[in-house]
Amino acid sequence: MDVANPISCVVPSTHGAVLGVLAGTTEPLTGRGVAELTRPHISKSQVSLVLRDLTEQGLVTSTPAGRSKLFALNRDHVAAPVVVAATRLRQELWDRIVARASGWRYPPVGVVVFGSAARGDGDRRSDIDLLVVRPKVVDDEQWQQDLADLSQAVLAWSGNPCEILDRSAGDLAQMAGAGERLLTEIRRDGRFLLGSRSLVPAPARRP
Repeated sequence: MDVANPISCVVPSTHGAVLGVLAGTTEPLTGRGVAELTRPHISKSQVSLVLRDLTEQGLVTSTPAGRSKLFALNRDHVAAPVVVAATRLRQELWDRIVARASGWRYPPVGVVVFGSAARGDGDRRSDIDLLVVRPKVVDDEQWQQDLADLSQAVLAWSGNPCEILDRSAGDLAQMAGAGERLLTEIRRDGRFLLGSRSLVPAPARRP
């Protein structure tokens, strides 16, 4: 799955990027406004062609606004729920991770997505990087099996390899004391699926 543009799994064309923009807002946008929000960026001329096609199919509405036109997703269209669901693929992945980890015999204290998947600037080759914070008491064999199962599940759900950073609260404190810069990245960009940001201590400043 393209972590920056998940809808491309379902609509692998400029149509997908345009629909992703329109599904992400309830405010009508000009063609230029749509083009500026596309990721990856699509030229205004290409966006205009896509908007014309989608308008002809009724999936997008077009309203005159002076010399411009304002475009919006027609949420009454039979295809609109499919489009909206496709724009939520990344959130669906996060929800599945939470559901799986919450059902473990020893549920983790925290689960955090970090790296390009969290920032949304990766691609279909990006790893899904997870920090999993273990509880104080675990059966190590069971814990390791649960981590391996989660990694395989994420690969099956998304097509992206899953790399898991398995740490306890004590491990994180040691990393912070050593000034590990990775903790700064996780605190800044991480998506905390389970637990709060306070689980990840800020690294000590190096002299």
